[in-house]
Amino acid sequence: MRVKDAHFPNASRQILGNIMKMHFITLLFAMTATLARPASAELDQTHAAFDKILQTNVNAKGANYAALKKDPAPLDAYLKSLADVSDSEFKSWSSDQQMAMLINLYNAATLKLVADHYPVKSIKDIGGSAGPWKQAVVDLLGKKQTLDYLENNILRPNYNDPRIHFAINCASIGCPALRSSAYRPDKLSSQLDEETRAFLSATSKNRVDAKNKTLYLSPIFDWFKSDFVKKSGSVEKFIAPYLTAADKKVVLGGGLSIKSTDYSWSLNKQ
Repeated sequence: MRVKDAHFPNASRQILGNIMKMHFITLLFAMTATLARPASAELDQTHAAFDKILQTNVNAKGANYAALKKDPAPLDAYLKSLADVSDSEFKSWSSDQQMAMLINLYNAATLKLVADHYPVKSIKDIGGSAGPWKQAVVDLLGKKQTLDYLENNILRPNYNDPRIHFAINCASIGCPALRSSAYRPDKLSSQLDEETRAFLSATSKNRVDAKNKTLYLSPIFDWFKSDFVKKSGSVEKFIAPYLTAADKKVVLGGGLSIKSTDYSWSLNKQ
């Protein structure tokens, strides 16, 4: 016993040393794992995932809501990637990066809203008396927002670009067509110009009647008249650069009365 007693303190120190070594190794492993863990992925500014969804499910006739409802995973994953963007990250971006994301978010959230309730004859059939635009279906910067809030409290007042009215889509035949590719910050201005020009060239919604001195325009130009006036001084001056040379001359010549064309709320389905 004495021999064992004599060596016991050394044995205890060895055991204690081994325990401390194991704790140190465990702590070191945990720290290494934490450092190696990737931070939340930065948003793909090309919006390639949404681009693929649009190319697959959108054409000149409209959106394929049945297909989006049958396979919601890609759209849900894209919306999740937008929801993961933090406020500080968003504020560090350029204006075009912010706008591209917000426009894509509006369109993606609208597609999901309709697909979740499909089949419907009109987006206005969704949401009861409050309507579709008052539903908290938009995950943005850690908060649940509505489509109405995204358009009227963020996009319109913060970016002062009326071309957004031809980019965000209300899932209806009367609104500007949904673009079959995602908006990108490096191409945003040219994309917005393309959609504005395309909408103004749709003669069922917008046309110049020089003979009768009448400018027929979509109700969009009446509903959001203040946006166009604020940007260009008048609706006529805003639309002029997007018209043919002949129509531009007539519009800028003045003396035209403006009348609104019909607006169809029928669903823009394929």
